[in-house]
Amino acid sequence: MRRWYCVAVCKLLQWSLVTAIFAVFSQPVQAQLRGHGGPVRALAISPDGTQAVSGSFDTSAIRWSLSRNVAEQVMRFHDAPVNAVAFLRDGRFLTGGADAHIALWTPGRQAPDAVFDGHSGPVAALAVSSDGNLLASASWDHTVRLWPPAGGAPRVFEGHAQNVNGVAFSPDGTQIISVGYDATIRIWQRDGNGVSVHSLPCPLNSVAVAPDGEIIAAGASGEVFFISRAGEMLARLEATPTPIIQLAISKDGALLAAASIRGAVAVIDRKTRTLTHTLVGPGLPVWSAAFLPDNHTLLTGGADRIIRRWDASSGESIDSAVLGAPDDPLKQYAGDHGAEVFRACVACHALTPNEGNKAGPTLWHVFGRRIASLPGYNFSPALKRLDIVWTKETIAKLFEIGPAHYTPGTKMPEQTVGSAEDRSALVDFLGRATAK
Repeated sequence: MRRWYCVAVCKLLQWSLVTAIFAVFSQPVQAQLRGHGGPVRALAISPDGTQAVSGSFDTSAIRWSLSRNVAEQVMRFHDAPVNAVAFLRDGRFLTGGADAHIALWTPGRQAPDAVFDGHSGPVAALAVSSDGNLLASASWDHTVRLWPPAGGAPRVFEGHAQNVNGVAFSPDGTQIISVGYDATIRIWQRDGNGVSVHSLPCPLNSVAVAPDGEIIAAGASGEVFFISRAGEMLARLEATPTPIIQLAISKDGALLAAASIRGAVAVIDRKTRTLTHTLVGPGLPVWSAAFLPDNHTLLTGGADRIIRRWDASSGESIDSAVLGAPDDPLKQYAGDHGAEVFRACVACHALTPNEGNKAGPTLWHVFGRRIASLPGYNFSPALKRLDIVWTKETIAKLFEIGPAHYTPGTKMPEQTVGSAEDRSALVDFLGRATAK
């Protein structure tokens, strides 16, 4: 019965992955980092702790400055949700998507340095070895692959019977640990000399490895499993009553964060195997979590499209309002409801001519402009064939029915503004902010 329940809950998790995209667009401003047009699926922190990279169901990845709390770069390469991100030791980073592509990026460059292709299903997780010489990817094609970042054919590890959802390296890099919907944890030898397979009570969604080599896994049952390097069960802890989507571990291995489908994040003392705090957000699924190098600051991202910052040691939210914050491009509009609605667009669109184009074209003097006609921006051919002139009415319609339906062929994140009052506030704000 327990096995049947876990599989059923796992199916619910898969359904939630689809339905979470349609979460309400307009949320209160409560966190430092907001810019994605869809749920935040993946998070990674740079080795020096100054930057983060996030991946989203909106098909984009964003590189953030954690000191200035602003988006510094938006990457639009993938044609499907960005499920996984990871940093290399040299500051470059990786994105993996449901389109089966893995891209390697240098900060500031608008195109990937390299693309790793080989998976035939969505890439669900990425990991980098401690020496930086290997990248591991987990996929829903039931395989784990090892890639040299410098290029070359991957080594393929086969054996999982269902989707592989998580992957990690042992501290010394000699083992690769993977978990999947088949309720197994597999410990692969990096040199290809065999694998040990260990069954757990439910389908698994995530895995982390502590500095001492202990393996931690979690999934559909809401339990966290502590496993030895040899695969022996050491302990288990019921962290949440609902499925755990993502695990994160602090660099020193002292704290674990288990993000769940109902929006709570369990913070666990790994040494004592006890639940120390439960971080409670807006109640929507939390898809991603990552610790900063200080071992207590935690970033979480979820279906509300916001990246939140927490002090995991105290359980307190680290909240500074976005509007009015230093380097906030909307600080002069503090208190303007239309600016709050526009917040989710600011990472991709500038309001003034001196900022130029970002991932999307500048909105300076947008009213009266024909779609896909702004010089200097590479619009898709499909948009150039549309007969739309941007007015308050057409922009309101865009967000009423969504970009995919109103402007087919766009790469704009699929998002709607459900409230007529919010749409009116948005277009009124754009009328003021883009016509000065």
